[in-house]
Amino acid sequence: MNTQKIAIAIHGGAGTILRSTMTPALQVQYEQALQAALDAGYTLLQAGGTSVDAVAAAVVSLENFPLFNAGKGAVFNNLGKHEMDAAIMDGKTLEAGAVCGVANTKNPVLLAKAVMEHSEHVVLCGAGAEQFAAAQGISSEPDEYFYTKQRYQQWQQALAEDRVQLDHTEKKFGTVGAVALDAAGNLAAATSTGGMTNKKYGRMGDSPVIGAGTYANNHTCAISCTGHGELFIRSVVAYDISCLMEYAGLSLAEACDKVVHDKLVKIGGEGGLIAIDKLGNIELPFNSEGMYRGCKNSDGLNVISIYKD
Repeated sequence: MNTQKIAIAIHGGAGTILRSTMTPALQVQYEQALQAALDAGYTLLQAGGTSVDAVAAAVVSLENFPLFNAGKGAVFNNLGKHEMDAAIMDGKTLEAGAVCGVANTKNPVLLAKAVMEHSEHVVLCGAGAEQFAAAQGISSEPDEYFYTKQRYQQWQQALAEDRVQLDHTEKKFGTVGAVALDAAGNLAAATSTGGMTNKKYGRMGDSPVIGAGTYANNHTCAISCTGHGELFIRSVVAYDISCLMEYAGLSLAEACDKVVHDKLVKIGGEGGLIAIDKLGNIELPFNSEGMYRGCKNSDGLNVISIYKD
């Protein structure tokens, strides 16, 4: 009898997410999309699949949903293009793959996974990453596929005001991500994002930076972050939580609390993360008004949340 717990957690971004600005119909759409992504990953885990495949499947589901800022529905940069970033990490081997500034890859997380599994590199950027995608047979889509009216209007507004927007008119960090523990006891994490509206100069956030926005290590935890990327990079958030567990002996909850509610707050780093440890403990901390999030495990837990309840 296999007593190993299986578990998965996902996020669809954090930030100023208020009940007052959400319609009931829109809330249902978000909740259904989060549940679909949870189920996509959990179904694989239940069938004995790997945590790597599970986080990839969950993130693909989120990338394909146009209301999240990743894949279809990614925000526009200053030139009216899409520049997407993604990463994935295997906690068993510490292997990782990431891409940044890719324009037409349908599911950037699958390209990041191909980088991890089929190249000797960790990070590929821009045109080179797209070339590798073509060589690996990764699906691409024309610019029109990524277009959504909402994102276009946000870009026009940001252009008019000549500022970089953190995703919505309200501050929202629309990254998506997943972390999982499989039946073999292995952890994995994956993150994907369209970055900031009206971003310039090939700006890259924390999502594809291993140890900042994405990290997994079987000895400690798996983490996927969403927040103000620059500050998450400077704080090496994902790896910091792992280090606090490994070197200071903190529990997952204690490490998450220290980083998200103390260290990040002190430097104005708004956002949150999803975390899971080798025992299947799940933490979904955030210091913003809300975070699209969900988790599911073999003990019957199945939770979808949006606001700071």
